[in-house]
Amino acid sequence: MFRAPSSVVGLILGAALALVLLGDAALRAGVGEMLLIAPWVLLALWGVYALLFAPHVRIDARGIRIHNPLRVSEIAWARVIDIDMRWQLEVRTDEPRVYKAFGGPVAGRPGRPALRRDDDRGRGEPPAIRDLQIIQDAWESARGSAAADGVVRRFWDIPAVISLVVLVAWVIIALFISGGVR
Repeated sequence: MFRAPSSVVGLILGAALALVLLGDAALRAGVGEMLLIAPWVLLALWGVYALLFAPHVRIDARGIRIHNPLRVSEIAWARVIDIDMRWQLEVRTDEPRVYKAFGGPVAGRPGRPALRRDDDRGRGEPPAIRDLQIIQDAWESARGSAAADGVVRRFWDIPAVISLVVLVAWVIIALFISGGVR
């Protein structure tokens, strides 16, 4: 699985902040008031999850799975024409269509040039290039044995959509209870 390490840190920090805010609200105002504030805090945490943590790229013997915010694409290796990286990973299929992975390897900004030229001081290759090479190697090795009738499936991230609907309903209920909507 290819996911930005910063997404894990962001989710942990967001969850810790939400826990502190909700705990503080429960201690200071009571559980009832905390339940009126909770959907707003949890909606922000949901945004951190859906936009930072959930997006990822996964490869296996059958193909590549691109999980973007709220949308998932499963592409069989037989349908892939090219895998490249512009700003993020791009998978071209025979449809023809380009699937961009918002949570996979990302081409960062170029590194700073060295102040002096030292041949013995090697520059490490960026992690995104290594990840791209791993994905391309998996595609190349699976292309020969991939089933020709492979499919491309696009579908909604149902758990994320359901949790969003529940949180929005909770926000609306909290607004009516608190008198925010008349």
